[in-house]
Amino acid sequence: MTHRDRFEAVYDAYYPAIHQYAARRAGSPDDTADVISETFLTAWRRIDDVPEGEEALLWLYGVARRVLANQRRGAVRRAVLAERLRKELAVGRPAGPVELDHVRAAFDELPERDREVLALACWEELTSERIAKVVGCTAIAARTRLRRARRRLAAVLERQASLTTATGEA
Repeated sequence: MTHRDRFEAVYDAYYPAIHQYAARRAGSPDDTADVISETFLTAWRRIDDVPEGEEALLWLYGVARRVLANQRRGAVRRAVLAERLRKELAVGRPAGPVELDHVRAAFDELPERDREVLALACWEELTSERIAKVVGCTAIAARTRLRRARRRLAAVLERQASLTTATGEA
């Protein structure tokens, strides 16, 4: 029996049990799929270590258990890191002048595509040629996108100014 034949026999015999084991313990269908794939990838790589018969199922349960533990540790690490980054960014972010809040609001109204080219041009101070490389287009297309995004931003700002004037807010 080849390694492949042995793996296929283990997979066919124990996939349903490993699927149920993972589904009962994982947080989502995606996590379940990850546990199953990691478990059988380990079995493929270590097929000579997989015991014969029913012992193979116990071995696979052990592998799945370790995969789940790794998933949980990774999720905790990501959550801790995300919280730390949120705190660092909140402290390090310069407070913008209140009078520019309307610009941020106008910027947020734009489509993602416009926001991206404007941010690359203004915040990262990239030229059209460099923007083109980042977004994967020609320099001419980047210049055109940037010009159109600036026009749309100006139109939103004008509309905001008109609304402010019409409602009498200053």
